[in-house]
Amino acid sequence: MQIALTKVFQKVAEGYIAFVEELPGVNTQGDSLEEARINLEEAIGLVIEANRLLAEEQLQGQDAIKESVFLSVA
Repeated sequence: MQIALTKVFQKVAEGYIAFVEELPGVNTQGDSLEEARINLEEAIGLVIEANRLLAEEQLQGQDAIKESVFLSVA
């Protein structure tokens, strides 16, 4: 199975703003489209890492089953 996420780039006076439609909190900006693309990749990783840490804190001391999921990205 392959899951496709949508990156959105909008031209603004200062350059570009960027976000991923399906991942709340993943947003950034850049002076150029290329910079916005690079920054968005970093933002995706940072948000996933932050969400993982928050979940670990919330589950601390709880009886929970954790499983990995792997997404194939084009």
